[in-house]
Amino acid sequence: MKKVALVTGGAKGIGSAVVKRLINDGYKVALTYNNSEEKALKLCADMGAGCRAYKLDITDSNSVNSVVSDIEKNFGEIAILVNNAGIAEQTLFTDITDEMWHRMIETNLSGAFYCSRAVLKYMINRKSGKIINISSIWGETGGSCEVHYSASKAGIIGMTKALAKEVGLSGITVNSVSPGVILTDMTSHFDEETMNSLKEEAPLNKIGTPEDVAGAVSFLASKDADFITGQNISVNGGMNI
Repeated sequence: MKKVALVTGGAKGIGSAVVKRLINDGYKVALTYNNSEEKALKLCADMGAGCRAYKLDITDSNSVNSVVSDIEKNFGEIAILVNNAGIAEQTLFTDITDEMWHRMIETNLSGAFYCSRAVLKYMINRKSGKIINISSIWGETGGSCEVHYSASKAGIIGMTKALAKEVGLSGITVNSVSPGVILTDMTSHFDEETMNSLKEEAPLNKIGTPEDVAGAVSFLASKDADFITGQNISVNGGMNI
């Protein structure tokens, strides 16, 4: 029987690449989406019966619990959780409103907390499982005009390290992946000059792809990473070395 991976925000970008990679690795994948229903349904149609899409607002803990319960009962036991869903926003620190701050933290950090808490109920009982959180290079180094985003992603890394210590004796690993500049919708608004400047900051002198991040997730989900926990893998072309 194939193991089930749950990928939040799996309809596009990094999430879509992760879904495809994990299905190719032999997992059944349950992906969640919020506003990208058409893309989510098409992706699952393309990937076949081993993929199911679930509409979910990850900021609603009750909805998270309900979807996780549905997956466990009707699709299979969740062996892998990839907390990928998130938002980004650029604005001056002094222009960040209370609403913008709370929306960023609630989506990027609280959403990962709600999903992790929901699946751990089952993983701890089975004494197995892997949680893989998607952070960001700005969670490591901080990004100008992205203070609220950077704070939410730094929180992901802190949560990863703390939770790994707490659930290790239950046979569960918790790690994070920090993408650098990746060709997704989140970078599509940058002009060519900005993208070239960002590329030059990386020793590899190129921009990453969603598949680069999916490769790191695939490794952490595999048996080759069974003795790795509490770690953050940077997938950024060397930008922060």
